[in-house]
Amino acid sequence: MIRFSLPAVLITVLAAALAATGVHAQDPSTGSGQAYPTRAVRIVVPYAPGGPVDIVARITAQKLAESLGQQFVVDNRTGAGGNIALELVARSAPDGYTLLMGSNGTNAINPSLYKKMPVDPEKDLAPVSMIASSALILVTHPSLPAANVRQLISLARAKPGVITYASAGSGSTAHLAFELFKSMAKADMLHVPYKGASLALVDLVAGQVQAMITGISGTLAYVKAGRMKPLGVTSDKRQPLLPDVPSISEQLPGYEVTTWYGVFAPAATPRPVVDRLNQSMVKIFATPDAQARLAAVGADAHTTTPPEFAQAVGRERAKWAKIVKESGARAE
Repeated sequence: MIRFSLPAVLITVLAAALAATGVHAQDPSTGSGQAYPTRAVRIVVPYAPGGPVDIVARITAQKLAESLGQQFVVDNRTGAGGNIALELVARSAPDGYTLLMGSNGTNAINPSLYKKMPVDPEKDLAPVSMIASSALILVTHPSLPAANVRQLISLARAKPGVITYASAGSGSTAHLAFELFKSMAKADMLHVPYKGASLALVDLVAGQVQAMITGISGTLAYVKAGRMKPLGVTSDKRQPLLPDVPSISEQLPGYEVTTWYGVFAPAATPRPVVDRLNQSMVKIFATPDAQARLAAVGADAHTTTPPEFAQAVGRERAKWAKIVKESGARAE
């Protein structure tokens, strides 16, 4: 066998040329993470297009594409309260090319709501960063004789089980937010679940149901047209989109619910890749443009380190587990 050997000087020259052109011998998803991403990245959304999780995902995808120089594609995978998307991401290759835009529902509520989960969100997913948080709003049909939260509570106590409230489905964040409201107010109202917030809003406007806690962005047009009456926002402070609407806590001390949205990767994703994504997101959502785009849909930019995100999700999981147990909510 004839063997050839390159002179040491030539080897040095070739190595320098490769470094100059940015060629990496190692797989970028398992190395330092600095070459990541080298192809399109998929962000899986557990809900249909047009909702708050989807909107935040699309803002994130666009900004990450601009920041990292590769396409980030939103993939809506609905079903089973978000568990289909959750399982898809958790079982994907841990290389940073399949991510989840998670929320309260998928990562904090579902583990208590479902008797059997397809995966364990805590063990099978790696938190990358929280992206944003937003308040919900308590609205009623104009015909309901309650001008504020205190009057709604008094009315419900006087007529237990008579006032009806809608939700996007049993076990949804909005449903459990209203269950928490009922519990703290010591008032009984009748739950009417729908398959999605849009259907519930239609019936609320028509007067088929009387109250609802839902996203602010989806109610703005109705509120401004006088077709819904805003009684309070669920955050501990008033919201810029509706500065004249008080927080529920101003009339029911201690009440607070915020929804959050954040990015997760499969559990074994290399830490350098997770860190590269995290650093990009923190930088992106510190810019006025990204913050303004979130504010337009009633959300506040709120990024974290991966450990901070893991701790926040753990606290949320414990909080919602208690509410699920007390309300007796079950997945339908």
